[in-house]
Amino acid sequence: MRNVHIAVAVAAGLALGAAACSDPDDSEKKADSKNAKHIAFFGFAKANSFTVATFDGVKQQAGKDGGTAEFFDSNFDAQAQVRQIQDAVTSKRFGVFIVQANDGTAVLPAVKTAVRNGIAVVVQFTPVGPRYDTDQPQVPGTVSLVDVPTRNGRRLGELGADACRSRDLKPCKVAYLEGLKTLPLDNARTNAVVGALKSTPGVEVVARVEGGYTRDSGRKAMQDVLQAHPDVQVVLGSSQALFGAEGVAKGKKISYIANGASRQAVSAVREGRWYGLPYLPVRTAGAKAAELGLAKAAGRNVPAATDMASLVPDEGKLTKSTLAASGITGEYDE
Repeated sequence: MRNVHIAVAVAAGLALGAAACSDPDDSEKKADSKNAKHIAFFGFAKANSFTVATFDGVKQQAGKDGGTAEFFDSNFDAQAQVRQIQDAVTSKRFGVFIVQANDGTAVLPAVKTAVRNGIAVVVQFTPVGPRYDTDQPQVPGTVSLVDVPTRNGRRLGELGADACRSRDLKPCKVAYLEGLKTLPLDNARTNAVVGALKSTPGVEVVARVEGGYTRDSGRKAMQDVLQAHPDVQVVLGSSQALFGAEGVAKGKKISYIANGASRQAVSAVREGRWYGLPYLPVRTAGAKAAELGLAKAAGRNVPAATDMASLVPDEGKLTKSTLAASGITGEYDE
């Protein structure tokens, strides 16, 4: 969920849209059967542990089903990812695409072209399309397995409010280390987080700064927060950002709520260093995406939409008190 520095070129998007519209055959074609079990995985970046764990699940499931999987590394660049999807369609080497969209709007034309060419497309983790409040496919013919950003934001905000209540803080001063302000997806999540916090009596959102998805960006964000609000009591952000933030705030009694599901983040909650997190089984979700894509490529019926949060009980809202009974340890390392 993570590390996404994205600059989308409008001209490139328009060019792709024109190319997609110029396809003389708008009916769905059938993919080459000999490539039906070859999966192209379009991930955020190979440098991102979350993405690598997802691909591990994809690759493992592909192997079980007699298929293969190849990682296309866009390095968090939306324009590069669009080109990769286009080139993979042209190559006719793959029967399945699994797309972790850096920018769900930018990839729309390329994803539509893939569907028209008979490729089974699974939209994984981030929605493809302009809406960030639904798990339903926004491109007809695709399969959706996403973590709905607004629902994720609501869970994150609710955990923040719970942390305030657990300490009986009135007022409770909260800072949110947002993802990336350039991303529509992160902006939708931020609105949901802040909405959940502000709807809770006694909670005061004193700071909203860009925390990003690295320890360094979290460290810088926390420095800015503490300079303006040294009495902040609850801090929310990506798990990577919080690992940087807590180092800056040593000695302060702060409740942390992380958006991330690594083994290290889960351990921080278990140890009581962090209050909680909305948990997602990342490797399991990657395997599920491969299973759905391969089944669709084989002509079998599969669910059109699955919310990733449904893969774990109680939408994955973990705290120290609920973690022990869950048996959850995390599925990847930071």
